[in-house]
Amino acid sequence: MRQWTIDAFADRPFLGNPACVVAPVETWASDAWMQALARENNQAETAFLRGTADPAAFDLRWFTPSIEVDLCGHATLAAAHALFAETGVEVEALTFSTRSGPLIVRRCGDGNEMDFPADPPRRIEPVQALTQALGVEPVEVWSARYLVAILADETAVRTVQPDIRALGALAGHSVEPGQVIVCAPSDDPEFDVIDRFFAPGCGIDEDPTTGSAHCILAPLFKERLGRDELRFHQAFPGRGGDLETRASGDRVLIRGRAVTVIESLLREP
Repeated sequence: MRQWTIDAFADRPFLGNPACVVAPVETWASDAWMQALARENNQAETAFLRGTADPAAFDLRWFTPSIEVDLCGHATLAAAHALFAETGVEVEALTFSTRSGPLIVRRCGDGNEMDFPADPPRRIEPVQALTQALGVEPVEVWSARYLVAILADETAVRTVQPDIRALGALAGHSVEPGQVIVCAPSDDPEFDVIDRFFAPGCGIDEDPTTGSAHCILAPLFKERLGRDELRFHQAFPGRGGDLETRASGDRVLIRGRAVTVIESLLREP
C-alpha cells in the first residue's frame, strides 16, 4: 500500500501544509487502523481514498492524529495531486464523496481548483474568553464552523501568541469549538488578507494552511472588500501557504498547488 507526504498550497517542498495520502483501496481498513496510522504520521491530516466504478470518483476521509474530521481542504488538494501526479489518473476533474458532501477538484493551470461549500459567518458580540486566550483585543469577532477574530493589522496576526490550552477550552461560540482563525488585511500588495488558524479543538495547535478556514474567509472578505476573487497568505511561522479564492453563491473555489515530498510503502493492515 503506497502513501505519499504532499505539501499542499506550496510550489516547492517544505512550504504550505503537509498531508499524508494513502493510495486508493477497494475496501476501507478499520477506523481504528486509519486513526492509528494518522496518529503515527502525526501530520495535521491523513487522507484515505476508496475507489469506485467511476475512474473520476473516489470516496475520501480525513483523520487528524486524534479524530476523523468532516472537512479538510489541504488534504483534499493533496489527494487530488496524488491521483493526478502519482497514480496517473487522466481526467479533468475528480469528484470526492465526503462527510461534507461531494467535493470537486479540477485541473487549473499548474495547480488544482477545489469546489467547496461556502460557510458565511455571522458577526457576534466580543468574547472575553477569546480576548484573554489570544492576548489581544479583536476588532471584530465572527462565528461559523470556526471562530474568526479580525485583528488590528497584519503585524498583530503574525505576532499573536495565544494560550493554546485556553483556545481549546472555548465552547459555545462556533460550530466546532476550540478552533479559531485570526486575520487582517494584508500590508503586502501581493495578498489581500493575512491569516492564521489555531485548532487545539481537533488536536492541532496551529495548522500551516487551511482550506476549510477559507470557506469562511472568502465570503467574509468578499463582502468587506467588494471582490469575488481574493488572494490569501496563511502566515504559519517558518512555512506559510498561498491560496486564491473565488466566492460564488453557496460555493467557494480554492486554487493552489502541491508538491510530493515523500513516497513510502505501508504494510497491509
